[in-house]
Amino acid sequence: MTAHDVEPDSVVHPGKPVTVDRYTVGARINHWITAASLILLALSGLALFHPSLFFLSGLFGGGQFTRFIHPWIGVVLFFSFFGLFIRFWKANLWKREDGAWLTRFRDVLANHEENVPEVGKYNAGQKFVFWAMSVLIIILISSGLVIWDQYFSAYTTVGQQRVALLIHAIAAVAMIGVWIIHAYSALWVRGTIPAMIRGSVTGGWAWRHHRKWLRELVTKPGGRSGSKPAE
Repeated sequence: MTAHDVEPDSVVHPGKPVTVDRYTVGARINHWITAASLILLALSGLALFHPSLFFLSGLFGGGQFTRFIHPWIGVVLFFSFFGLFIRFWKANLWKREDGAWLTRFRDVLANHEENVPEVGKYNAGQKFVFWAMSVLIIILISSGLVIWDQYFSAYTTVGQQRVALLIHAIAAVAMIGVWIIHAYSALWVRGTIPAMIRGSVTGGWAWRHHRKWLRELVTKPGGRSGSKPAE
């Protein structure tokens, strides 16, 4: 990450404690729409996946409405995540320090981040989640359109629909796995979820987990509000 990669609206605010802007209001709304869509898709998709899970369709008013609403939630997810992609793709490009971060992954798990190389706004694990979700959502929307009988059955064969259904199911299971990793990591790293709720983190949190990002913010023009140095 260079100084030019740092978001113009990310600012370090001196105080006790120091606070750092991490997510704008728009980014947070975008994120939670995406998260809600993923949860609703997982529940409705599982209801349609196997008879033993059909009871989940009761959350959506029954099987018929579940079949109707599931693809439309998928459309919402696609456009919502597209908004996140436009916002964050640049910050998730692979950097040299990401490879070094991976080699010290045991230290990350052991909570010894003082031994881990400094990283920018996102570490290698977060970037993996971002790009995995990007690829899986493309696969899900593409295969989903093929099996969306109401609008696209006239343009595909039964064989194509069967293959698309298999791909869709595999991608959905993989997506649920990635989402679980993402949610667990957010709970494990204290302060991550509050950051996506209120939009800011403490200077201590930024220094511990994303030190290179904090350095870039502090040294960029206009990166600090007020005259006091970041603590």
